[in-house]
Amino acid sequence: MNSRQALFSLLICVLAITGCDTQKQTAVGNEPALTRAKQTLDSLYQNYEASGTSLLRENYPSDIDNYTATYLASEEQKNIPNQYSYLWPYSGTFSAVNALFAATGDADYKSLLDNRVLIGLEEYYDTRRTPEAYASYINSAPQSDRFYDDNVWLGIDFTDIYLLTREAKYLQKAVLIWKFIESGTDDNLGGGIYWCEQKKSSKNTCSNAPGSVFALKLFEATKDSAYFTKGQRLYEWTKANLQDSTDYLYFDNISLSGKIGKAKFAYNSGQMMQSAALLYQLTGDKNYLVDAQNIAQACHNYFFMDYTPEQGESFKLLKKGDIWFTAVMLRGFIELYQADRNKTYLDSFNQSLDYAWEHARDEKGLFNADLSGNTHDNRKWLLTQAAMVEMYARLATIK
Repeated sequence: MNSRQALFSLLICVLAITGCDTQKQTAVGNEPALTRAKQTLDSLYQNYEASGTSLLRENYPSDIDNYTATYLASEEQKNIPNQYSYLWPYSGTFSAVNALFAATGDADYKSLLDNRVLIGLEEYYDTRRTPEAYASYINSAPQSDRFYDDNVWLGIDFTDIYLLTREAKYLQKAVLIWKFIESGTDDNLGGGIYWCEQKKSSKNTCSNAPGSVFALKLFEATKDSAYFTKGQRLYEWTKANLQDSTDYLYFDNISLSGKIGKAKFAYNSGQMMQSAALLYQLTGDKNYLVDAQNIAQACHNYFFMDYTPEQGESFKLLKKGDIWFTAVMLRGFIELYQADRNKTYLDSFNQSLDYAWEHARDEKGLFNADLSGNTHDNRKWLLTQAAMVEMYARLATIK
């Protein structure tokens, strides 16, 4: 047996001994955060529901006649008013309800997931193209683009709910999605996953970093060592091609010509942090732990700011930005916390979300993107609300 085979055998033995069965009820450590998660989910459904369907509006107020897309399905749909949200915002409710179910073990959230969230999600499922996958807009509308990152997020959620319940239907979906993700890879730039099936001009951190997380979670769920290999390779490819060596954060994309898109978004670095933490947990290789810790410190410096409210002491507040990007970054911080038990960064999240609860919500219980409350949004995005639910629910389980 060679060293790689020995490693896979050891990993599988560890998983068999410790188990991946997370059906146990999660002990909640932060009851106020849990209450806030529940209330925000209630506000989401009260204000975004599309009556008579399981679908949701993209914004509140919806203003369908003058709809301006936050996220385009395709160029053909750019000027078409759409009644329902695109896949990406809708998928945030999957993550939100998953997080609440994980935090509470409450069967009502499992019922909500099966009988509403996933019913609506299937309206985006595209069987007209192969491999089958989720398109960016509903399948009864003109055909829309399919994004690899959209599908990766769903694959992670399906794998997470499988690990919570052990119901095979969820894992079957995750495996189908993985087949689509693999169809978005080739040898250009030495590997990596494209961003969009219809626009194969760049390979983005937002498809490759969570692609690594997805593969590692599938390894956890299936004990198939092939997923471990793929997850590890995606991590190494993304680190080699898209990390900024000056600060450990991650750039957004690399074009086929090799040009780097240098924007830095919270979710990209957050997913590489999570992947590194998972790799450390699976292998015990401390180089991965150091990677995760370096990214965490850099994210804390870059995506938070020193903030002093009119009354009170200064603290680290999340900067204004895409709230869902922030929620995905939190996943990385929580994964790292499981490994090193350093609560510094999660304390900053808790302080930010405590402040946001009092200062960034409107009378409908909906959140502005600026958690300081200093600026307000005329329209509030569905995905922002789902992300707030997810963050409160995840933080509720941290002791």
